[in-house]
Amino acid sequence: MKLKSIGQAFSVCQVSDLSEVDFHEPFCFVGKTDEELSLVCPTDQVPAHTLAREDGWRAFRVEGALEFSLVGVLAGITTVLAAHQIGIFAVSTYRTDYLLTKEENYENALTALEQAGYEIVR
Repeated sequence: MKLKSIGQAFSVCQVSDLSEVDFHEPFCFVGKTDEELSLVCPTDQVPAHTLAREDGWRAFRVEGALEFSLVGVLAGITTVLAAHQIGIFAVSTYRTDYLLTKEENYENALTALEQAGYEIVR
């Protein structure tokens, strides 16, 4: 399985509204529940007004479109990272999965995944 490194810094934010979000940017993930509104975006695109934010994330994605019938894709990746004590923040789209790790763990995460048989595209 191929994993593609995304070469920019990300932030995970809690926001009260989306009025300051530029949805024309290539990466912008929004999650909304009855309890919160969350945003994952490039650090240089974080809205001026956030309720909370955590900077210092890096991301990679599973390359290719994943069929909904596939099972264990995230489990396989997270098992490898958990064995190396690397936490993740996962975001899924219709087609694929994105995983974020803290900046200080990013290269170790890619190395561990490569050693486990994943192909890393940089």
